[in-house]
Amino acid sequence: MTTDARANGRQVELRRPDGEPVRVLVVDDETVLTDLLCMALRYEGWEVRSADTGMGAVRQAKRFQPDAVVLDVMLPDLDGLEVLRRLRGHAPAMPVLFLTARDSVEDRIAGLTAGGDDYVTKPFSLEEVVARLRGLMRRAGVGVATEPDAVLVVGDLTLDEESHEVHRAGHLISLTSTEFDLLRYLMRNPRRVLSKAQILDRVWNYDFGGQANIVELYISYLRKKIDAGREPMIHTLRGAGYVLKPAG
Repeated sequence: MTTDARANGRQVELRRPDGEPVRVLVVDDETVLTDLLCMALRYEGWEVRSADTGMGAVRQAKRFQPDAVVLDVMLPDLDGLEVLRRLRGHAPAMPVLFLTARDSVEDRIAGLTAGGDDYVTKPFSLEEVVARLRGLMRRAGVGVATEPDAVLVVGDLTLDEESHEVHRAGHLISLTSTEFDLLRYLMRNPRRVLSKAQILDRVWNYDFGGQANIVELYISYLRKKIDAGREPMIHTLRGAGYVLKPAG
């Protein structure tokens, strides 16, 4: 991401040269970890599939034709190095990012010698995985960075990422910095149910769980400013999370 884009809080999209979203296959037998990784990658606007076994990964790769693979070294059937060998038979240049609990130099060398392009040791941050994948795909020429529109629009609600101005039905709405970041995340994912854990990770950069009350508090602040006296746009799905969608 460019310095200017970071400063403006804007997300630089990575897409295929034909304009389609890049495709990433996530392979890991830890369900919670896989779900978090897929969530983070989909937030980037990428198309994501997952598999929890080596054979499942090989089958999924043939159908999905991913642009990059996030691959756990230790799987219940085939190990990651064998999976990589089979994937390379169909896509020799496809970038592969290894995930592993092993952090010895010997293990790193084995993975990279087998053809892996990069190596991340567990535990890791979601941001690190995304950043490394971005770098791998751009170097491989499968991903092209494009600037998103500066103005987000959902129904009669608009948010300007450069001026930080928010309007609903033409009326200016004053938001704090955190309220703005929360609304921007909701507007980047219209009609999508976002869990408290997802919101914490993306808006507050907190680890999974433990701080759900702050999400409820700031959702209530936003509702008072965005929905007060109007048909509501921010909705709660009990037990699931929150969704923003056009009124009506």
